[in-house]
Amino acid sequence: MFLENKRALVTGSTSGIGLAIARALHAEGAAIVLNGFGDEAEIATLCEELGASHSAADLTDVAQIEAMMAEAGPIDILVNNAGMQHVAPIEDFPVTKWETIIALNLGAAFHTTRLAVPAMKANGWGRIINTASAHSKVASPFKSAYNAAKHGLDGLTKTVALELAEHGVTANCISPGYVWTPLVENQIPDTMAARGLTRDEVINDVLLVKQATKKFVQPAEVGALAVFLCRDEAQNVTGANWSMDGGWTAE
Repeated sequence: MFLENKRALVTGSTSGIGLAIARALHAEGAAIVLNGFGDEAEIATLCEELGASHSAADLTDVAQIEAMMAEAGPIDILVNNAGMQHVAPIEDFPVTKWETIIALNLGAAFHTTRLAVPAMKANGWGRIINTASAHSKVASPFKSAYNAAKHGLDGLTKTVALELAEHGVTANCISPGYVWTPLVENQIPDTMAARGLTRDEVINDVLLVKQATKKFVQPAEVGALAVFLCRDEAQNVTGANWSMDGGWTAE
């Protein structure tokens, strides 16, 4: 377990991709700090499973981010995974939704990173992993805030990578396409009803239409890539945006 004596903070980690990353890092010995919302009993069970602590900080609130980081202490591995989505034409896009999405999907990563970096630099080792999206590389209509935030996250990651390149700290993005999570699975019945499609048609012709493999990314696959990026063999992998989208963004 090569991550013993390392502490990892994973935002948005009480379910889905973030939880898979937290489990993968824990399996290699990292001490885990979970962050996210959910049923208190379920979160308590996760904390017991992972030997983790938990912060319920609202990452759209800078003061709560600062309190979370202070309580967590020095962080060796920072995974910025928390995010949200809203779909609407630009002229109808709610201003409050724009501000919330930018704050959570992009601003929170800036704040956690600026607060984690001093300890990483002092230790001469650190890993910053940002969960971006295929939408950090290509755009889709009606997702102005999400597209903007994820493109911005890619740029932030590259900037941080260059600033920390001589300090033993790497910064990279993982950019999944559609990942098989309960959030995605629960969209299928509504889409079937709205479009008059079968389950297979929704999966293949709506959700996976741009993923050439016609397969969902599995959360554990994202976790495995995060673990690789923490290895010493990845010490020269920095400023990269790793596509994991079944060929969606292949050029």
